Amino acid sequence: MKIVLAYSGGLDTSVLLSWLKDTYQAEVIAFCADVGQEDELNGLEEKAKQTGASKIYIDDLAEEFARDFIFPIIQAGAIYEGQYFLGTSIARPLIAKRMVEIARQENADAIAHGATGKGNDQVRFELTAAALAPELDIIAPWRDERFRTQFPGRQEMIDYCAAKKIPVQASAKKPYSMDRNLLHISYEAGILEDPWYDSYDLKNREYFTTLSVLPEDAPDTPEHVELEFEQGQCVAVNGAPLNPLGVMRLLNQIGGRHGVGRVDMVENRFVGMKSRGVYETPGGAILLYAHRQIESLTMDREVMHLRDSLIPKYAQLVYNGFWYAPERLALQALVTESQRNVSGTVRVKLYKGGIYVTGRKSAHSLYNPHIATMEADPTKAYNQDDASGFIRLNGLRLRVGAQVNGPESMTAPA
Repeated sequence: MKIVLAYSGGLDTSVLLSWLKDTYQAEVIAFCADVGQEDELNGLEEKAKQTGASKIYIDDLAEEFARDFIFPIIQAGAIYEGQYFLGTSIARPLIAKRMVEIARQENADAIAHGATGKGNDQVRFELTAAALAPELDIIAPWRDERFRTQFPGRQEMIDYCAAKKIPVQASAKKPYSMDRNLLHISYEAGILEDPWYDSYDLKNREYFTTLSVLPEDAPDTPEHVELEFEQGQCVAVNGAPLNPLGVMRLLNQIGGRHGVGRVDMVENRFVGMKSRGVYETPGGAILLYAHRQIESLTMDREVMHLRDSLIPKYAQLVYNGFWYAPERLALQALVTESQRNVSGTVRVKLYKGGIYVTGRKSAHSLYNPHIATMEADPTKAYNQDDASGFIRLNGLRLRVGAQVNGPESMTAPA
């Protein structure tokens, strides 16, 4: 049997690699995806082979991640439950897609992951595999009672590595778990399982400030940033042309020093429970905000309202792991069409955790100051007398309802 394992070189995946090899008498191929997490990858190949891997793939997927995954969800305006920028959610389908490609290339029988049986990631990995490679088996050790019995806690994993001479440096357990990529870093579990715990407490600056400072530590002077868009995609920052990867890296740096994009929320997991998470998404927050501003200037009202009505569904599909589902692809086609004229420049101000628009301009602007003005309209494109009939027709059903059922029927019950 041959298995492709999602591998990071840490304690958990090192144990998984050895356990899979022994339990299934299998050849295990390790796969590590660089999606912009900037983790230290030096020595990972040697570590994987010392742990028992027959081969390891270390693939730089950051550019593809920015271009084909982050930018499309920004165009869709996707944000889950009004707060979450979908940082972890959108990385999983890319990682799983590459695992499937490697499995086919290596003629593997299965892919394996270390996602917990209580989380969303197991669903995201496995729905991707179902859509792209239904013939592959999927192994999820944390849903295997044999694995959970053998490793009820972290200490058992450390002891296992020592006995097997697996090269890991297991330090004291952090008071939370983390996941980082180009779009964000997330923190959950541990001390965050108490929803009353203050993640903004200045005493804990070292805990949740990987990508951004706390607002109190941001500069006292605001910074202005200009973003240029073409068909809904940011193509330049402060006049410098950049590809999607370059845009994300630069905006992360700029936004991070001003403490923008910080989220602390209780969210609804797909598997049914509520969970509390803290997120830093500095670049993504700026990009999503600026994108909305250029849309407000260039997008037709009904197209915008239609797309906006689909944001909760789109975000839910991404969060729940249905990136490769036909309904997400259909929604993406509508999103792409809606972005046809979303081109122009937005200027924003960053200050103490806040993002503020200070200007927008576009050759495709649908805003006409001569029509919108409260002064005399030189174009005579809008006749204010027409509003009387407009209001009268829209009020017709309300008047009829009040006449038939009485005006009291049109108010909410006490």
